Amino acid sequence: MIGFIGLGVMGEPMCRNLAEKSGEDVLAYDLDAAPLERLKASGVQPAASVREIAERCNMVFLSLPGVAEVKTVCAGPGSLMLHMRASSYIIDLSTVTVALARDLHERFSARGIYFADAPVARTRAAAEKGTLSVMVGGTEQVYKRVKPLLAHIGSEITHCGGPGAGQATKLINNMVLFQNVAALAEALTLARKSGLSATKVFETLLLGSADSFALRNHGMKAMLPDEFPERAFSVEYALKDMEYLLDFARQARADLKGAKQVMEALERAAAGGNGKKYFPVLVKTI
Repeated sequence: MIGFIGLGVMGEPMCRNLAEKSGEDVLAYDLDAAPLERLKASGVQPAASVREIAERCNMVFLSLPGVAEVKTVCAGPGSLMLHMRASSYIIDLSTVTVALARDLHERFSARGIYFADAPVARTRAAAEKGTLSVMVGGTEQVYKRVKPLLAHIGSEITHCGGPGAGQATKLINNMVLFQNVAALAEALTLARKSGLSATKVFETLLLGSADSFALRNHGMKAMLPDEFPERAFSVEYALKDMEYLLDFARQARADLKGAKQVMEALERAAAGGNGKKYFPVLVKTI
């Protein structure tokens, strides 16, 4: 049986795809009862606790907000580390620090449990369609075992290297994305202040060397129409990821000035009361 813990913006559609495509029974847990109720239509069974999932499942997926939640689920009271059987697998789809991914790999390995960090990229729409990009860190053995299941939630599954490599690659991915969005925010600001048609500018950028995933998704669909909903990838989540990235950069002795500037832009957006909104809202405080 497959276990799934964490049914938020990305977790719920990923869990649904596993239940509908894998042919396996899925047992899920979340503090919010609403997604558990919705997932019943896809055959997902609700669990009463993390411990129940640990005791009944030999393959457990996590999709949690950050370091604190992953630590609690993996190593706190009633946790996976205390109750999962040897030879079981844990696949962490969350975005956390590289250091935590490596630490959990070592601690679970000591108990005979296999662990992979496998953070995902792209949008909620991609999560719903099962077309995420999944970046896996772990041994070759673990990667080969979990890849067929990850193929139900992602269209690109990449083995990035050993333990922690998935998280490292995901954080670098987000750093590049956030810097692209900040550049688009400056472009949009300049276009509007100079009297140009912002729509025409962005449409023209799509046709040239400035085209990008960020422009097609964040620029055209959020920044241009000025739509920054909640329950999307928020400024607060982006700040969390940038904190993890800059911590990783310090450990690697890399001074990333562009990343620091994006961090400042996100902090301004949060200070302006936009912390819960979709992160391209940083355009409002550029």
